[in-house]
Amino acid sequence: MSNYIDKSLSIANPNPHNLGLTERLAILIGLLGLTIAGLHAGGVSFASTGMTFTIAFTLMGMSLLWYSFQYYANKKAGVKNDGVWFSSLASRGIIGWILGIVLTGFYVLLYWFPEVLGMGKAGAANTGIISLFDPLSNVFHGKPASQWFMYGTMYTFAIFFFGIKFIYKYRHNRYQVIRTLSVMFFQLFLAYLIPEILSGLNGGFEGNWFDMDLKNQWPLDYDFAQQWHIDNMLSAGNIGWFFFIWSLLLVFVVSPYLTYKYGKRWYCSWVCGCGGLAETAGDPWRHLSDKSINAWKIERWMIHAVLLFSFVMTIAVVYSYLGKDPSKYSLTQTGFTWIIIGLLLALAAAYAFLQKKNADGNKNKIYLASGSATLVAIILGMNWLFGSGNAFFLGGDAFKSSYGFYVGALFSGVVGVGFYPIMGSRVWCRFGCPMAAILGLQQKLFSKFRITTNGGQCISCGNCSTYCEMGIDVRSYAQKGQNIVRASCVGCGICSAVCPRGVLRLENGSEDIFSKTDEYKAIHISNEEVKIDLLR
Repeated sequence: MSNYIDKSLSIANPNPHNLGLTERLAILIGLLGLTIAGLHAGGVSFASTGMTFTIAFTLMGMSLLWYSFQYYANKKAGVKNDGVWFSSLASRGIIGWILGIVLTGFYVLLYWFPEVLGMGKAGAANTGIISLFDPLSNVFHGKPASQWFMYGTMYTFAIFFFGIKFIYKYRHNRYQVIRTLSVMFFQLFLAYLIPEILSGLNGGFEGNWFDMDLKNQWPLDYDFAQQWHIDNMLSAGNIGWFFFIWSLLLVFVVSPYLTYKYGKRWYCSWVCGCGGLAETAGDPWRHLSDKSINAWKIERWMIHAVLLFSFVMTIAVVYSYLGKDPSKYSLTQTGFTWIIIGLLLALAAAYAFLQKKNADGNKNKIYLASGSATLVAIILGMNWLFGSGNAFFLGGDAFKSSYGFYVGALFSGVVGVGFYPIMGSRVWCRFGCPMAAILGLQQKLFSKFRITTNGGQCISCGNCSTYCEMGIDVRSYAQKGQNIVRASCVGCGICSAVCPRGVLRLENGSEDIFSKTDEYKAIHISNEEVKIDLLR
């Protein structure tokens, strides 16, 4: 009998990582914190709700930090994703499916059945998991928590602690460290602490709530243009007017300028809370994004359809309430109609111009986009001409309720986060976010940003394509030495981070904005073109 041992010649360990004792203890501590929170949600009473909250979330935070430091402490510089396709959690195994079902179920309850989570009705006291957040809510607002306060706290907790894990994993890469610190800062301060403190200092605005997240903007914030939201901002005094003016500047000045300078990464990878959660808590599933051509086709149709739906919904909502009380707003239906028609026609003309200027200008895209904008303008003009109180034959409420249900709740929440373990971490950003669609169009047509490739160094390992959470086949561009200028690219830089040969580089250029998508930006020499002159 032979005693020969066949050892693997693989450079990386092909087997899943075996957990050590300290890592198992870290997981156990996290499960203990989760159990304490679960017991409270199930009705088990402890001495103090505030103490229960503190202990539970401290244990879960400690668990994440301890596990991360133990797991990545002895790894050399370089991104280590060994064994992800063998992990039940990270490769659509049974654990991944269970987690996906749990997350999806949580979002369904959060949006449509908050009373199951313990939300008190008609002034009744909170119970269940929501009551666990009452002490913290009392600190900020002096009143019990709502399901949205609970959700915001959990969301911020996840980005903060998973962000630390992400930073430690990518600690050798300066770009990833700074980018992650940025999304942690914007979520913790601009999206959570500042709005909650301002709301508390102003008594919750006595029921006249409006969004005080300084980084949230239309069309991602689809409530912005609704009548109740505008009225609440304008009735809140100086602070309300500040947020109203800032929101307009963010949409029409700040966002276009920063996208021109840096591409959509300034928002999608450095600021946005949706992207922040995807990059931190969703990092273990980034490789699950579909890289097929069919997925790309679906992505382009779906995300731009959502953008069009968002635009039409906003016009319909504003048009409907401007006509109800003409004396209340200085802008009339007539003025609004002509502003929108002019804006649509200008956008259609600008898009056609930029597509023709661009190296890959496509006539079908020009006809489709310009035709859609013109059609919306014609329908809006017809409704105004015939004195209809509705912008598009339907009331603004019909558009608003449909958009809120299908896009605002079902797509962005239930599917967008619940499907992390099944479809990857950027499902919402890739297929449904209207903000990503707008920024993507500008990035493709009129932005300095691109990812350059050094095709001669590419060894076709496929790491870049595998870990692109937006489903871009980065390797195909690298093999051709072609610039990567895709509307969907969020500039996260992971493709560059995982490349073992330094092929990819995130850059901003200004001299070739309209030719940055040329098919070949490098000199290519085939074998047939290499000849040896034996006569010399």
